[in-house]
Amino acid sequence: MSSYPEWQIGPFEKCHAVNPIMGPEPSTRFYCPVREELVDWEAKDVFNPCAVTRHGRVYLLYRAEDHVGRYKGTSRIGLAVSEDGITFERHSCPVLYPDNDSFLCFEREGGVEDPRIVEDEDRTYYMTYNAYNGVISGKQCLATSRDLLHWTKHGLMAGLDGERQGGVGFKAGKIVSRLVDDRLVATRINGKYWMYWGVEQLRVAVSDNLIHWERVLDEDGRDLVVMGPRPEERYSATDNLAVEGGAAAILTEHGIVVMYNGISNPLPEQERVPTPEGPPFGNVWAGVQALFDANDPTRMLDRADEPFIKPDQPYELEGQIGKVTFIEGLVFHRGQWLIYYGTADSYIAVAAASPKPGERVDVSGLSAPAGAGAAVTL
Repeated sequence: MSSYPEWQIGPFEKCHAVNPIMGPEPSTRFYCPVREELVDWEAKDVFNPCAVTRHGRVYLLYRAEDHVGRYKGTSRIGLAVSEDGITFERHSCPVLYPDNDSFLCFEREGGVEDPRIVEDEDRTYYMTYNAYNGVISGKQCLATSRDLLHWTKHGLMAGLDGERQGGVGFKAGKIVSRLVDDRLVATRINGKYWMYWGVEQLRVAVSDNLIHWERVLDEDGRDLVVMGPRPEERYSATDNLAVEGGAAAILTEHGIVVMYNGISNPLPEQERVPTPEGPPFGNVWAGVQALFDANDPTRMLDRADEPFIKPDQPYELEGQIGKVTFIEGLVFHRGQWLIYYGTADSYIAVAAASPKPGERVDVSGLSAPAGAGAAVTL
């Protein structure tokens, strides 16, 4: 393993003994208010979770797909809870989904996708997610909750209404936070909350209240790009194609550590032939970290040369979309970091890191999780 920069969180070790920790569950059914029928809402694929700690437990909010609809199934957000961060009990119904409300035009029938979460000092939870109506996928929405089970939709984020600016749609937003005990709490920098967002390139937005957001623009009035892909050959296994918001943006003693998803392809451009699933053959999704200035979140200080997590296991290499480790959830639980990631757009896996470099995390005694639970005790 190459050396870890001092500022980087980790190293992380995949929990091979238990991975993948969650997958499709055909036994849970949900009455869809839009289709007006029961659907097997998580029977197809379960992936791309965000995570938060609450009352000493880990809660996952994960993307689940059914087999219904034109877009490879409708996506909904499910909830699962765990004492140890490994073995999860699922709530039997999704907690966020397309409904007969004023937001249906953004969410039908692709659904609600890829949540990311943060909480404020008063333990209100803010979840950003992507609404997909089958036409435009770059429509970032926001929902809030006090208990993780009941959510209030706020719709398209004000000032970031999903309209494409210069061909760029807004999605994959991650709000800067800091570690307070075992909680990742949204934090102000220079009086503002900050969010890193974007696919292909990372951009930034600011807010006074975590609800209403404004893009940060450059001198030409366009979205300020703070980080992009590195097309050089040396980064052909890291992020030579694109970058996308990932698991966390955490204010640390070194600066703001931004975990992002790097998309790469080692093949020459003429050999990157699109597959039936969409992405070109050879594309790889891996987790990478970068460091930004604590006083100027637009200024990148350093960036890892290599991914800290990448697909190399069968369930990461093959699935709905192969060669994917997609990082979206990070918590600090029982003295260690746990990162939750989607594998091949089909399963959920976990990796762990001690806060002290060199210490190993032992999960060999844990058993693989059972199926869906009937309810979650909050």
